[in-house]
Amino acid sequence: MLLPVFAMSASITLSSLSLATPDARPLVADLTLAFGAERTGIVGRNGCGKSTLLHVLSGALAPAAGEVSVTGKIALMEQHACAGAATIAKALGVEDAQACLARILDGTASDADLDHADWTLESRVEAALAQVGLPAWPLDRPAAAASGGQRTRLAIARMLLAEPDILLLDEPTNNLDADGRAAILSLIENWSGGIIVASHDRDLLECMDRIVELTPVGATVTGGGWTAFAEARAARLARVEAEAERAEAGVRQARAAARQRSERKARSDRAGRQVRASGGQPKILLDARKNRAEGSDSRVARMSARQLETAGAEYDAAREKVEIVTPLSIDLPASGLAASQSVLSVRDLVFSRDGRRIVGPLSFEITGPERIALAGPNGSGKSTVFDLVTGRQQPDSGAVSGRHERFALLDQAVTFLEPALSVAANARRLNPKLSENAVRAALARYAFRAEAAEKPVSVLSGGERMRAGLACLACAAEAPQLLILDEPTNHIDLEAVELLEQALAGYDGAILVASHDTRFLDAIGVSRTITLEVPAA
Repeated sequence: MLLPVFAMSASITLSSLSLATPDARPLVADLTLAFGAERTGIVGRNGCGKSTLLHVLSGALAPAAGEVSVTGKIALMEQHACAGAATIAKALGVEDAQACLARILDGTASDADLDHADWTLESRVEAALAQVGLPAWPLDRPAAAASGGQRTRLAIARMLLAEPDILLLDEPTNNLDADGRAAILSLIENWSGGIIVASHDRDLLECMDRIVELTPVGATVTGGGWTAFAEARAARLARVEAEAERAEAGVRQARAAARQRSERKARSDRAGRQVRASGGQPKILLDARKNRAEGSDSRVARMSARQLETAGAEYDAAREKVEIVTPLSIDLPASGLAASQSVLSVRDLVFSRDGRRIVGPLSFEITGPERIALAGPNGSGKSTVFDLVTGRQQPDSGAVSGRHERFALLDQAVTFLEPALSVAANARRLNPKLSENAVRAALARYAFRAEAAEKPVSVLSGGERMRAGLACLACAAEAPQLLILDEPTNHIDLEAVELLEQALAGYDGAILVASHDTRFLDAIGVSRTITLEVPAA
């Protein structure tokens, strides 16, 4: 096992750090933190700057302001680190070292090759692959043969080969099956150096020593793992909501006080006019009283304005805090699916690619609002089953029947959205009967307000794209009776995952889902699991 010989002085220190997007949109301001030989989870809403922070810590990006001080060796694992690699050697970053050894073995080596040869390469690669749960693949094996989850493991193995003191992990369990997730959890639990991980995987976050939540106003640090963080977050939400209620009461009191002062002044003015009309007092005295009253009017107005301005500012600040910590609103309309209604029937389904069987024979049925999970390791054909069920692929044999006009597929790339169109334009395209106000209101519940709703789908992050897809489904005039979900929690933040769980738990339609998140499957009430096997080579 490749465990670090951790340099006790290895650390990362952030001083008044600020982060921004490439177009200069502020993300986090005035972040001051230190990282050492502990496990730190980074959480926050999609687009809050988690990946940006990791890239700044690695030195790949410069911060918008502030300083980063690093001692020791750092390695960053990115979600798509191995994309486009031709071979396993290239994916692991050892292509040059492998070529050097090959030249020595075939007798064409230079003196430089002999000086730089790494004779431990084979054993180090084998150990790194084993540590992330992969077999000892030949280095010349095509990387394209690896599944998405296997490529994620390759990216982590590549990082381990650099023998760092501190690991930076960006969503390391995305796309991983149960064995892959177990391998990553084992790595984190046994790593003796420092780990900083951006993730929404609650099982992984439970292993953390502390959790840092990024928000537009800075960072909140909570000691312990996910459970401790969730409890602290709930308490913080209760506090800010109480503050907002007190601030709202302050606004009401300021308005009531201003109204009372205005009413008293009106009564006094009426009395003064009556005295003037009676003619019983000298004009010079009446004029002096009038001047004093006018001065009093001005003072009363200024006092009322100051109190209302102060109360309003306190209320606005309190509501802003509530907006920052309040989860998004995710709800799904009723489908009207009857308990006895046949939703989907799959009979003896078989599908092959390049002469190799990928799926089948597979048979199952869904009746009424059942929740069924497709399970199996990476490469077992779960996404292919979804393609066959929805008609995007045709089987070699077998049949699929059901109410196809009332299903919705939410896949990992949210492919029913048109990338060139804005979020709002997609919502209108998919729901042409909705009014503009109804579309805007639905998108706002998913945090697509004003300019955010006009962003093209092509520029959205993975989490934002998933959120946009959910928003378009939620505002449909006629809800689908079957939701087909392909790893729906892979790219959305923790708050959105929890609310998606609540929405699906209350949804009255059927669900066919593939997910490696066991907490998610339990929360939405999956009652039956169909396990697929990786087909024989």
